[in-house]
This record gives sequence, structure tokens and C-alpha cells, in this order.
Amino acid sequence: MAYDDNNIFARILRGEIPAKPVYEDEYVLAINDINPQAPTHILVMPKGKYVSFDDFSAKASDAEITAFMRATGKIARDAGVDATGYRLIFNHGPDSHQEVPHLHVHILGGRPMGFLIARTAA
Repeated sequence: MAYDDNNIFARILRGEIPAKPVYEDEYVLAINDINPQAPTHILVMPKGKYVSFDDFSAKASDAEITAFMRATGKIARDAGVDATGYRLIFNHGPDSHQEVPHLHVHILGGRPMGFLIARTAA
């Protein structure tokens, strides 16, 4: 999948759509999800043009990868969800229901999450 320069996160990163950062540094921007699925629901995205985790892990610099991982941990700690637990979700492609073609991780916490997926027969 090719990167779409008009996706909503690209537009936020360019300042075309206003967003209140939860965290920002040279490589990373984090914002609260506009449709939260838990009391804490933060989206963490690299500032580079990466469609998915696969794309990011293959093409990002070591500095970008390190900054993204360190920022994600810091954001979770700063949000206070590290004490009781949180979930990190990366969606990749249509089978995962990835809605925005720009890599981002969801930090979900503030309540018990339950099972990751429904337990059904395949």
C-alpha cells in the first residue's frame, strides 16, 4: 500500500487539522483518540511517512524506531496506566480494520480490557 499524503494523520502532522498534542518530539506525535474505546485512548504516530508497522520496521532509521518506542512507553507512564496495565494495538491492513494508512499505535488503559479477540471456532 502506498502512502497517502492526504490521510488525516498526515494532515494533522502538517498542521492542516488542529490537534492538541499529548506528547511531541522530533520524531513522534501523540494525541487523544477522538472516539475513545477506553478511559485512556492515545494514538502515537511517527512523523515520518509510514503506512504500517511492517513499513516502519523495514524503512525507518534506528533513531526513529528508538524514539517511537521510548515515547510510547513514556506516554503510557505519563498517562498513569502503567500501574494497572494497558494494551498496545497496531492495526495493519484491511483484515485488522486499519482505518488510517499512517502507522500509529493505540494505547488503551484505565479499565480491564478483557480478551484481545473473541474466542470462536475458526
